[in-house]
Parts: sequence; C-alpha cells; structure tokens
Amino acid sequence: MHFPGRGKPYSVRTLAEESGVSAGVIDKIITGKQGNVDVDDATALAEALGSAIFPLFAPPASPNPSRTSRIPNPTSEE
Repeated sequence: MHFPGRGKPYSVRTLAEESGVSAGVIDKIITGKQGNVDVDDATALAEALGSAIFPLFAPPASPNPSRTSRIPNPTSEE
C-alpha cells in the first residue's frame, strides 16, 4: 500500500503497528477475505493512514457506464 503523505509504502506489519489493528485482519481486508470491518478497526486504519474512512472502504466505481446509477429523464404523459 502506498500513502503519498508518508512518502514510503506501508507494509502490512508497519500498518498494523501504527494502527493497532492485527496484521491478520489487515491482510484479510486487503485480500477481500473479510467483508465487514469493525468500526474501531476502520477508524484506527484511517487515522494511521491520515484518511477519512469512506475512501478506504467505498466500493470501486463501475467501469461499465451502463451499470452506473443514472437519473431517469422525466416523461410527459400529456
């Protein structure tokens, strides 16, 4: 993982040390083996990375434009 504000990449071990979240939990989050993250762990990771929680755990944008949400055009029934 890279954190531009820190100037060098984090390893799972150093992120665990800085956040207080176990390396095992961080590894499961990174690999997608753990879908839900405890709010305390999420907060600790965000603080260690100098980030808000949302950008860390938000789903990626869909690469397929037809799958993005769109506001339907109003239709006139006159």
